[in-house]
Amino acid sequence: MKIVATSPSFSKNLLLQSKLQKNFSNEFKLNLDGKRFSSSELIDFIGDAETLIVGLEELNEEVLRQLPKLKLISKYGVGLNNIDLDYCKKTGVQIGWTGGVNKLSVAEMTLGYMLMLSRNLYQSSNELKSGIWNKNGGVLLSEKSIGIIGVGHIGKEVIRLLSPFNCKIFVNDIIEQKEFYEKNNVIEISKERIFKECDIISIHTSLNDDTENMIDLATLKMMKNSAYVINSARGGIINENDLKLALQNDFIAGAAIDAYIEEPPKDKEFLSLPNLICTPHIGGNAQEAVEAMGLSAIKHVMEYYL
Repeated sequence: MKIVATSPSFSKNLLLQSKLQKNFSNEFKLNLDGKRFSSSELIDFIGDAETLIVGLEELNEEVLRQLPKLKLISKYGVGLNNIDLDYCKKTGVQIGWTGGVNKLSVAEMTLGYMLMLSRNLYQSSNELKSGIWNKNGGVLLSEKSIGIIGVGHIGKEVIRLLSPFNCKIFVNDIIEQKEFYEKNNVIEISKERIFKECDIISIHTSLNDDTENMIDLATLKMMKNSAYVINSARGGIINENDLKLALQNDFIAGAAIDAYIEEPPKDKEFLSLPNLICTPHIGGNAQEAVEAMGLSAIKHVMEYYL
């Protein structure tokens, strides 16, 4: 096959199937079984394809070395941390990528997390299903102090969606964005101040050497015991063992996470904590976002061939 798509959600989408069929006839292969591949299985599935449409599958050097005919990796999604970009550059494999395609999908889910955590919606719903009539309605999201770490496409969209809530928004990013901050009435401060002062901390960075385990036990102990932390970015930014300990001991009030070090995660005790909202990496998977990301990936393939 000339083109192989490894992502299950891409492969099963009828619109994306028809778009590939229209432009590439039967010269493509899809992951219609929803397979989560090991490295060896991934290599076998891709085979001698020239072009790969990849989602979250790990394309490290070990895998890429076994794909000598690969010429293009087109990204279905926005994060590139699962692709060894240095090896691709060294071997001439091109990368097709467009940033921000799923930003509204992730930002809406993040806002949903904030409302669920603040108003005790998740925990009280689960309690009622167990026969517990708990009238604790939490606190308002409005006028709270929100810390946004990572002010890229998604971080900016979260700030926009928060505008009706009249929150005090604090931000931190490695890129200087003074004009945006002033225009949107947000305040740039250090990460340490965000951890210590904010009611809700929401992470929107990539995963790299600087951000891995950025939220650990020491960080969590800095936070107010009424604070909530949200990770809708990448697994590994929050140390999951430390977060588990913090939630079990009420160091913070609660957390919401959508991405994990290992997917799917296996620590059932962690996932079962009553003050943890956990979702299966669906932040960018609103139907509209799936189609937008998929069409973007196909566009890069078409630009390569046509």
